[in-house]
Amino acid sequence: MDANKSAEAILEAVGGAENVAALQHCSTRLRFALVDDRAADKEKLKAAPGVLEAVMGPPQTQAIIGNQVIEVYNALNALLGGAPADEAAAAQVKQPWTWKRAGNTIMGFVVSVFTPVVPAIAGAGVLKSLLILVSTLGWVSETSPSYLVLLAIPNAVFAFLPLFVAYTTAKKLNVNIPLAIGIVGVLLYPGFTALLQQEGGISLFGMSVKSISYDSQVFSAILSVLFLAVVERFFNKITPGPIRVFFVPMMCFFIVVPATVLLLGPLGYNMGTVLTSGMLWLHSTLGWVAVALLAAALPFVIAVGMHKAFIPPTLNTMSATGAELLYLPASLAHNMAEAGATLAVALRTKRTDLRATSFSSGVSALFGITEPALYGVTLQTRRVLLSVIAGAFAGGSYVGITHVSAHAVVGPGLASMSMFVNSATPHNILHAVIGLLVAFAAAFLVSALTWKDAGGTDTAEEKAREEQGPAADEARGGLLIAPVTGTAIALSEVPDPVFSGGVLGLGLAVEPASGRFLAPVSGTVTSLLPSKHAVGITTEGGAEVLIHVGIDTVKLHGEHFTAHIAQGDHVTAGQPLLDVDLDAVRAAGYPLTTPVIVLNSGTYTVVDLAAGPVEAGSPLALIREKELAHVTA
Repeated sequence: MDANKSAEAILEAVGGAENVAALQHCSTRLRFALVDDRAADKEKLKAAPGVLEAVMGPPQTQAIIGNQVIEVYNALNALLGGAPADEAAAAQVKQPWTWKRAGNTIMGFVVSVFTPVVPAIAGAGVLKSLLILVSTLGWVSETSPSYLVLLAIPNAVFAFLPLFVAYTTAKKLNVNIPLAIGIVGVLLYPGFTALLQQEGGISLFGMSVKSISYDSQVFSAILSVLFLAVVERFFNKITPGPIRVFFVPMMCFFIVVPATVLLLGPLGYNMGTVLTSGMLWLHSTLGWVAVALLAAALPFVIAVGMHKAFIPPTLNTMSATGAELLYLPASLAHNMAEAGATLAVALRTKRTDLRATSFSSGVSALFGITEPALYGVTLQTRRVLLSVIAGAFAGGSYVGITHVSAHAVVGPGLASMSMFVNSATPHNILHAVIGLLVAFAAAFLVSALTWKDAGGTDTAEEKAREEQGPAADEARGGLLIAPVTGTAIALSEVPDPVFSGGVLGLGLAVEPASGRFLAPVSGTVTSLLPSKHAVGITTEGGAEVLIHVGIDTVKLHGEHFTAHIAQGDHVTAGQPLLDVDLDAVRAAGYPLTTPVIVLNSGTYTVVDLAAGPVEAGSPLALIREKELAHVTA
């Protein structure tokens, strides 16, 4: 293929250089952000040399090229006189507003702001609960200096929580971080809080300042930094360079701090109060039913990433009341139900791959990490899903009826059960443990009694392959191993017509349950884009294997992806390639379906495709040269 002729034809098909606002490429596609999508001609684009398929916008028009995408991209760059900066130009192209896009944006913002804060809160919460436990047991006095000093650690974390949130919000919005912390810090400054508490109160510019304690208040900090982002950008735009270093921060302090103490701070406080009141009202109105229903619904809530939306009201409720009665107790019941159901599958199944997946994910769920169990087992089998729902509802009912309350914001599991310790209600931890056992036992029993292996035991062909060993597989063209733990699906089920239609090549896909992605074959890394969402490996035999993590994840520009290899490296099958934050990618609105395909399918075919749960490193398929495959058939 002549890349220059292809570029000329593609450029003409998308409406000419004047219609290209931004140009990007991923491992196989050219991605255009066009000024006017109506000016592009799909049939002409599909007919361009080297174009395998075309996907029309908005929001992006795509030309699927395959292996030579970089050559065509470079040729297009030359025709465009140097393509505009991808991110900056793409940001200038207004995308159509939809409820889905708005929801994804809000959820992505919530995840970006609160997720980095959770480890500090979880660690502080568990430390505080352990201190309460040793005090309740009489091992240490609540008035001892050592106890008071250690107790100051979690108390400080919660007191300065607005500063943590100011940092993460400023980082998300690309705002000056020290400036954001300085502005929000005014709300916590002892001198300012003393002014609020003085008799008669205080006023600013003739307006009364409400006396509010901003310790642990997150929404006031978020609103303040959001307003700061607007003010800072405005003054950066109009301020001459020589005075910008001091004038912009000065104006931000002068404008944003008064707006925060007069309006945004009280507004954020009221928002938190409304959310807290809503959760308390739901619990007081529906009682234990609310906890049971939420626990039963959590498999679906977590599956779509909506559980992150519970973080802000949970934090605010914990800060305001010192306890949380809805989400965290429901999470305890759900987590233990996931563990019980998947461990029962591990006990009952005769499939070695499923047994390994179920056991490892069940143990993880016992410690509060449910995603491997949820995506690897639960959502793949209706019986297991119903078992989890039954166990979660039973456990949720018990902890709801006994009014179990959590006193630390952390994922409930065996290692964090001290979060339910409360000196005022000594039986709280006992009821939490009983609720744990109820959820686990109910889910385990239902799963064990209803489980049936849909696919039977290992086939004779699989056993023969194991006896022959990897050398026989290599002779046939190569063994393709699962790059990630999850569920193998047919390529036709991938939610992208380019992959599902086999345009790029033959293979299959995996719905990942883990964020660690391994090399599916041994060979040389011939393609690794800056976005790190796709890796191309060429085997010694010449098979070109592509691992494409997620659909349209190139738009994340590498965010949430960490690469452990570089282009040109030699890798062995099973070697770590990428670590991906699955929750963050899912919350950003991108499917995580991961196609694993052979690009040069004119030479190679893919046979013996796996289906259902797979463990990272287990056999996924065989790559065979077409002539050899024909002979052996």
